[in-house]
Amino acid sequence: MDRFRRHRTAWIVVAVALFVAGCGRPEGVLVPFQDPVTGTDVVDMVVATTRVPDEEDPGFLYSGERGEMSFAEISVSIPPDSARKTGEIQWPSKMPPDPTRDFVTLKADRIDEAQAFGRVNAMARKVPSRHVLVFIHGYNNRFESAVYRLAQIVHDSRAPVVPVLFTWPSRGTLFAYTYDRESANYSRDALEKLLSRLAKDGSVDSISILSHSMGNWVTLEALRQMAIRNGHIATKIHDVILAAPDVDVDVFRTQVAAFGEPRPNFTMFVSRRDKALAASRRVWGGKPRIGAIDPTEEPYQEELREVGFAVVDLTDEKSSDALGHNTFAASPDAVRLIGMQLATGQDLNTFDVGLGERVGELATATGANIGAAAGLIVTAPIAIVDPQTRDTYDDRLEGLGNSVRDTLESAAELPSSVVDDQGRPVADQHPVDALSD
Repeated sequence: MDRFRRHRTAWIVVAVALFVAGCGRPEGVLVPFQDPVTGTDVVDMVVATTRVPDEEDPGFLYSGERGEMSFAEISVSIPPDSARKTGEIQWPSKMPPDPTRDFVTLKADRIDEAQAFGRVNAMARKVPSRHVLVFIHGYNNRFESAVYRLAQIVHDSRAPVVPVLFTWPSRGTLFAYTYDRESANYSRDALEKLLSRLAKDGSVDSISILSHSMGNWVTLEALRQMAIRNGHIATKIHDVILAAPDVDVDVFRTQVAAFGEPRPNFTMFVSRRDKALAASRRVWGGKPRIGAIDPTEEPYQEELREVGFAVVDLTDEKSSDALGHNTFAASPDAVRLIGMQLATGQDLNTFDVGLGERVGELATATGANIGAAAGLIVTAPIAIVDPQTRDTYDDRLEGLGNSVRDTLESAAELPSSVVDDQGRPVADQHPVDALSD
C-alpha cells in the first residue's frame, strides 16, 4: 500500500504541474490560418508518423492511436522575438490565433512517402550543409504539441537544418503512460526505416537526432536494431542528442553496447531535478533513469567516459518548465547550445562550447581562435561533463597565448585564479568546477 501511495503521489505532482502548464490551450490549432501573415519566422517541416489520421477533425490531423507510417507537410509561423521568450511555445488563448503573439499553423497537409522525401530533397538543397534534424518527442504528447515543439527548437536554436518530425502514437494524457510505452515499442521499426531511408538519400549529407524523454527509448531501440542489422549505425547519422532520457540505466548499457563502430557523437542532457523522471523511476521499481543520474558520480562517470558520451547537466538550470523535464528546449542557454552543436556538426567532447551572452558574443566577434578558448568555458548553471576535456585542455589553451587569456578574463569576468600565466588551469582543477561558483 505504501508503494502504491508513493506512485500515486508522484503522478499527482506531475499531473498538477502539467495541468497548470496546459491551461488555456484551445482545440484545433492545426487548422491552417487563412489571412496573410507578415513579420514572422516560418518553420517548414516534414512529418513521419505511426499515428492514425484523424479523419473527423482537421484541427488534430492525427490521433493517438497506432497505425501504419504516414507523412505530412506542416508550416508553423513563429511570432517576432520581441513578443515571446526564447524557449517557450506561445499557445493561442483563443481561436483564431494572433500571429503577432501566437504560434500559428500556415499549412498542414497529408502527403505520401514519395512526396515527403521529395520535400526533404528540396529543403536540403536550400541548406548548405544538407543537414537533416530528426526530432522524436516524449511521453504525453499530442500531435500538435510535437509539431510546435520542433518548430520552437528549430527557430530558437537558429540551426540551419531540414526539420523532420517523427511522432509516435502518444495519447497525450498523463495516465496513458503504459500505453505510450508500448506505442514507443510499436514505433521503433518505423523509426529505423525512416533513418535508413534518410541515410541512403543522396540529397542528405548528414543527420542529427534529437530525442526527448520516452522518445529516447524509441531512438535507442531503432539505433540498436540498425547496428545489429548492419554491423553499425549509418555513418550519415553524425550526432545523437538524448534529452532527459526516460530509460532504465541497466537497459541503456545493453543498448549502447550493441551500437558497434563507427558510432555517432552522443550528447546527453540530464537533470537530478526532473520530477517526471523521478515519477517514472517509482513506476519502474526504483531503478534510476539515465536522464536523472549525477554524471560526476561512479559508476556513471567512468562508463560515460568509456563510451565517449558528452553530458550536459541541467540540474541547476532555470527555465519556465515547472517539472524540469523540458529544460533542454525551454532554457535559452540549453537550446542555444543545441543549435551550436547542430550548426557545426561537432561532438561536444571536442566542440568549442561558449555559453552565456558575453562569451558567445566574444567568440562570434573575434574569430575561431578566441572561440576555441571560449569553448573551454562553461558558465553556471549549465555544466558540461566532457570525457576529453581533462586530456585536451592544456594543449588547446596554451596555444592561444596570454593575450587570449587576458581578453577572456576581461570579457567573461573570470577570476584570475582560474588560469596561470601560461593560460593553463590552476593545479589540476577541472575547468567546469573552477567556473561554476
